[in-house]
Amino acid sequence: MTALENHVAAALQQDVTAWAPVAGGDVAASFRGRLADGRTIFAKTHPKPPPHFFTTEATGLAWLREAGAVAVPEVLAVSDDPPYLILEWIEPGRPERSTEFELGRALAQLHRAGAPSFGREDRRSTGSRGLPNEPCDTWAEFYADNRLRPLARLAKDGGALPSAAIRELEAVADRLEEWEDRAEPAARLHGDLWAGNRLVGAGGVSWLIDPAAHGGHREFDLAMMRLFGGFGDDCFAAYHEAWPLIAGWEERIALHQLAPLTVHAIKFGGGYAGATQQALAALR
Repeated sequence: MTALENHVAAALQQDVTAWAPVAGGDVAASFRGRLADGRTIFAKTHPKPPPHFFTTEATGLAWLREAGAVAVPEVLAVSDDPPYLILEWIEPGRPERSTEFELGRALAQLHRAGAPSFGREDRRSTGSRGLPNEPCDTWAEFYADNRLRPLARLAKDGGALPSAAIRELEAVADRLEEWEDRAEPAARLHGDLWAGNRLVGAGGVSWLIDPAAHGGHREFDLAMMRLFGGFGDDCFAAYHEAWPLIAGWEERIALHQLAPLTVHAIKFGGGYAGATQQALAALR
């Protein structure tokens, strides 16, 4: 047995009767396991995880699941030393006619569940670049100090963006109150909601995985969903029906996409630097 199989068996107090690698993830190694009691589980590990890597993910999953709004896999066991996360297995299914509509409605309910503040109470950082999640009273403060300014520094240090674009990014951080509506409460966000982090299971049910969960502006999740595609028109229509967005949301899409675009420019370069500059241009 591998080390991870041994950890699974010890954590769940069950013999592992079958074990196979599964695709997915850019660094973590993922596996499907079968237990002696008949359960199928998903397990993953990481060769050199950042501090609190898996416990942060597990806490985010539990927080999203707690809302009772959208399907989120149950955390069965988690450890940072040794590093592993064990979840219930989600059997893949096929989308049904209602899949996108039901997801949109469920996301609105998830966002409405709210958060104690913008950011995270436990102050756990987000992603491989360790973006801060310090609790803030306002969205403008959170997005400026926990996203745009740290990303501007990382982009400068890594030469990911031209100097002019970095100055523009810092200028947008200084102007965020122009776009802020204090009536918008802190929403309970998935935080990294691209199509790869939505699984469609049995009955066409959408499951959310791999969150960067935090309290934030609900338009952020929706802008992320539009950035790389993979979500149908019915999803957005159902969301608007359940909880309409404040007027002018279309003009703020580029604002919310600015953070993930800058992250991708830092990590991958290529066309993401140009896409980041286009988003900045839309905000002038």
